[in-house]
Amino acid sequence: MKDITFGQVYPVESPIHRMDARAKLIITIAYIVMIFFIDSFVLYGIVAVVLLGVILLSRVPIRKVLSSVKFIFILLIFTFILTLLLNRGMGEEAEKAAFGFYIEWGPFNICGTGLISAGKLACRLFLLVLGPSLLTFTTTPMALTDAIEHLLSPLKLLRLPIHELAMIMSITLCLIPTIMGEAEKIMNAQKARGASFDHGNIFKRAAALLPVLIPLFICSLKRSDELGDAMDARCYRGAKGRTKMKVMKYRASDIFAYFFMAALLFAILLFSYNWWGWNWISAFVVI
Repeated sequence: MKDITFGQVYPVESPIHRMDARAKLIITIAYIVMIFFIDSFVLYGIVAVVLLGVILLSRVPIRKVLSSVKFIFILLIFTFILTLLLNRGMGEEAEKAAFGFYIEWGPFNICGTGLISAGKLACRLFLLVLGPSLLTFTTTPMALTDAIEHLLSPLKLLRLPIHELAMIMSITLCLIPTIMGEAEKIMNAQKARGASFDHGNIFKRAAALLPVLIPLFICSLKRSDELGDAMDARCYRGAKGRTKMKVMKYRASDIFAYFFMAALLFAILLFSYNWWGWNWISAFVVI
């Protein structure tokens, strides 16, 4: 639990930390959309190199950023194996002609097309988690809340409670490390009483977590009640009439980041769809 990094800001001075939260949020959304248009290992590699450059620019340790991916490692392996075994590709004859092998074992089989598809899916999941995690490492929950509220402000015309929704998201992000810390304390207390969370099959491990989940749920309700009382004691009555301590302003670096992301997105779409039928693009992204 102590290694969970989601919702934790890495406090360091960097150009990425100084960027406007609205720009980082919009660029992250564009990044997620862009990943779904990629279907080539070459393009995945280009995006990975760009992402590595952004991580180095943010001065967040690469090891800390990669730690945000280890919690989906089992999902990555499961997805890779399942896609590999259930993808029949182009058929036995075509697969042997194209890749030289086709292994069939009952309802499962291993072929070159399945191997490529499984690899692309694993790359997509890896980059989908790694990129947005940089947003939480470099943006405080309050700045992220202000950015969400500002970007969704046109929906106020529909009488939607935008400020309240943004506040809920901010409180959730702030409390994730706190809840995880309480879960670790409860698990340590249960281990001191002889409980085991690392032995047995998956069903036994799930049953062993019940003595942790119930007190954790009660602690969460108690903390939310205390938070509500604290907000009432400070006369919090919603967003009406409230001002911002820090006014968000776009800088030249934010505009440059917008243009860079737009150029990268255009390049990825061009290489993926090749609208003008350029042969060198087709040869470049053949796999």
